[in-house]
Amino acid sequence: MRTILLLPLLPFCLINLIINIVFVTSHSIGDQQSLLLQLKNNLTFNSTISKKLVHWNISKPCCEWNGVTCNNKGHVIALDLSHEFINGKFPIEIFQIPSLQVLDVSYNLGLHGSLPNFPHQGSLHNLNLSHTNFSGPIPDSIHNLRQLSTLDLSNCQFNGTLPSSMSHLTNLVHLDLSFNNFIGPLPSFNRSKSLKVLSLNHNDFNGTIPSTHFEGLVNLMSIDLGDNSFEGRVPSTLFRLQSLQQLMLYYNKFEGVLEEFPNASMSLLEMLDLSGNNFEGSIPMSTFKLKRLRLLQLTKNKFNGTIQLDVFGKLQNLTTLDLGHNNLFVDANIKDGSEASSFPSLKTLWLPSCNLKAFPDFLKYKSSMLYLDLANNQISGKVPNWIWRFDSMVILNISYNSLTYFEGPLHNLSSNLFKLDLHSNQFQGLAPTFLKNAIYLDYSSNRFNSINLRDIESHMPFLYYLSLSNNSFHGTIHESFCNISGLKALDLSYNSFNGNIPMCLLRRSSTLRLLNLGGNKLNGPISDTFSKSCDLRLLDLSGNLLKGTLPKSLANCKHLQVLNLGKNQLIDEFPCFLRKISSLRVMILRTNKLHGNIECPKTNGNWETLQIVDLAKNNFSGSLPPSLLQSWKALMIDEDKGGKFGHLFFNLYDNFNPTNVQTSIVDLNSELQMKLAKVIAAEPPYLLDHIVSHIFEEGVGLRTYEDSVTIVNKGTTMNLVKILIAFTSLDFSSNNFEGPIPKELMNLSALHALNLSQNAFSGKIPSSLSNLRYLESLDLSMNSLSGEIPTELASLSFLAVMNLSYNHLVGRIPTGTQIQSFQADSFIGNEGLFGPPLTPISNGQKGYSPEPEASETHDESSNIDWNFLSAELGFTFGFGILILPLILWKRWRMWYSKKVDDMLYRIIPQLDFVLEHHGGKKYRTLRWKPY
Repeated sequence: MRTILLLPLLPFCLINLIINIVFVTSHSIGDQQSLLLQLKNNLTFNSTISKKLVHWNISKPCCEWNGVTCNNKGHVIALDLSHEFINGKFPIEIFQIPSLQVLDVSYNLGLHGSLPNFPHQGSLHNLNLSHTNFSGPIPDSIHNLRQLSTLDLSNCQFNGTLPSSMSHLTNLVHLDLSFNNFIGPLPSFNRSKSLKVLSLNHNDFNGTIPSTHFEGLVNLMSIDLGDNSFEGRVPSTLFRLQSLQQLMLYYNKFEGVLEEFPNASMSLLEMLDLSGNNFEGSIPMSTFKLKRLRLLQLTKNKFNGTIQLDVFGKLQNLTTLDLGHNNLFVDANIKDGSEASSFPSLKTLWLPSCNLKAFPDFLKYKSSMLYLDLANNQISGKVPNWIWRFDSMVILNISYNSLTYFEGPLHNLSSNLFKLDLHSNQFQGLAPTFLKNAIYLDYSSNRFNSINLRDIESHMPFLYYLSLSNNSFHGTIHESFCNISGLKALDLSYNSFNGNIPMCLLRRSSTLRLLNLGGNKLNGPISDTFSKSCDLRLLDLSGNLLKGTLPKSLANCKHLQVLNLGKNQLIDEFPCFLRKISSLRVMILRTNKLHGNIECPKTNGNWETLQIVDLAKNNFSGSLPPSLLQSWKALMIDEDKGGKFGHLFFNLYDNFNPTNVQTSIVDLNSELQMKLAKVIAAEPPYLLDHIVSHIFEEGVGLRTYEDSVTIVNKGTTMNLVKILIAFTSLDFSSNNFEGPIPKELMNLSALHALNLSQNAFSGKIPSSLSNLRYLESLDLSMNSLSGEIPTELASLSFLAVMNLSYNHLVGRIPTGTQIQSFQADSFIGNEGLFGPPLTPISNGQKGYSPEPEASETHDESSNIDWNFLSAELGFTFGFGILILPLILWKRWRMWYSKKVDDMLYRIIPQLDFVLEHHGGKKYRTLRWKPY
């Protein structure tokens, strides 16, 4: 019976078989050559750089072409088009060449495409698409490539979940899916017994990992799961893999107490990175027995207890140790006097936030140190002179301590430091300028008051980042700052500089990417001399005494991301000319004398990337223009559908992607590159590359700058040292805007903070405010809004601050909703509003006041504080024969105060009662309404 049922399917099977036979046999050598020439013609590539495709032509057989390999029968078995600078979509037919075993198109950043459905019994052994723009998911048919041993899809745009069918790739030896957008859980790899390298780092994989996923992988040498969202306990099988040399679990959500390594003294483990997780408890004692260990990074966990640093000192091969940002008390004293012999190979030491009280003495014997980080400890007093005498040290970070001075002498020093970070200490006087190789100096948040700019010009030719922010510098800004030829970032904010902004600094905008002069005493106009090739990413001139108009040449800064001109005395109209800057993400113009309406002609371009707009405390008027609100596309992005988290930062150099040493130094001066190459020549490349990726893991390093601005949110001035990419804010408060709240504002669904207070907005509160579902702060106070409070506001589940006070709202405050959780101060000054947390005033008059607390006395008059009557009211009612009794008898004072308040409340509609807190008590006080 079963045979009879299958008979109708035979013709289809035969047809399919015939098609496959024809497909395989028809690919003669001539057919292959035609197919490859067709491939070449369909691709765009740089013929002046190409070393392969440019030589493909019919004058030679295809098996003799560069990048093409054939077997002894003349069939193409390998195609290598790596590093060919190819653009154009990659033709999917190439994957179907039946004899093809190796396909390598890696390092063609402009090449895009997707993976096809692979045929049964596919012949591919090696597929390398790394560093291309391939995207899409991995098809479930990947399991048809049963011979696949190497699959490298790293640094692409692949996404989706990994198909469970990948578990059937039993011949896999090398699997690299790093730096993509994969999500979801991992399939099991325990059937891939030959697997040696598994790299899944820098994706968004999540969930727990069962121990069975890695059982029996006796050949596994390297596993990298870093920078994902894995959680739960680390699979115990990982600690028992006998061939494992590299175990990388950094920046996940793993938790719990770490297991001990079995047979630690016999372990082959060389690199162990557990940083950026939630591991707790003590560091396993077996860690100190991993004799071959070269790199150990445990930073940013919850490890606790006191640890003697010398327990690591006996690990003869240890070159990199990172214990920072835990709950550890690190004792850096070497107990047995063996400072010179301990840590024989140490070159990189991270001990930030380790409760150190002094510089570790044993370091003076480690002449080969490359990187030292002792930030955020309790080290006070002097910086020892020996710290400058390391021949190889390139980075020193001693920020966030209590250091006050440098041990002398400071002349005739030959430090090779590239980066020196001294910020947030207590240094004073002259800032050091003896570092001849310096490219990055951060001296901010100290008490320095002078710096030898002539030394910087002549002795620091490579300097590109200089921060003197938050020090004690004063006087005018010297034009010598303009003469630092390679400077990309200059931060002189929060000092006492005065006078005009040097015109040469604005002319240098063609090379500067960051200029921060905020928080000084600079005056005069902003010179209209921004370069036509302005390359600024951040300009902050806020908190000064600048006057005049906004310079029109600022529109030349077409790559500007952050503009902060707030808290000055600028007089101008709304800067519609800046709409040509399509990259602008933060615009702060608060507390100036800007005026007029803010409507812009449609021809002015769009601010599609704006996420923070602050126009508060100006003289803007008119209605909020719908066309302007509709242009703010970034404020409409749904966080659940692609809205990004992280910090807003920009590169100080173009196309900077530091995944290894070579890419991290690519923009350095050639002389510096040679110096650095000599310093690091003896280090294994894989070790150096990992250290580089660690330094840049959070987007902060030698070549990037995190934007910082000050805004007002939730009624509080906030300094956003790191601007969240997802943080969005509109502040139009304290202007003269009028009319209804525009419905277009309700389309800005990504808003986190909205402040329209102290304007003349009228009409009802739109119920569509509920569209702003990520809103955390809403301030509509001190306007002329009317009608009832829409119950839809209760759906704003993230709302932490709401202020609707001093409007003309009426009706009962919605009950049984989140709205009632706010304090009475959020509703006062609305004459027709009632219900908890407001109650009717006891004298029966129209209007409502906050409900008294149980601790208040029943005698209301005894709670009136005489000092809170305003001076104007005192002059009006405080003279005559009542003065003497009011001064001498408190009871009369209280009675008089109450009667005056009640009378004024009846005859002056602009007055209302509020509760004020003083000395732990509440007082009923009369206050003038702001409208």
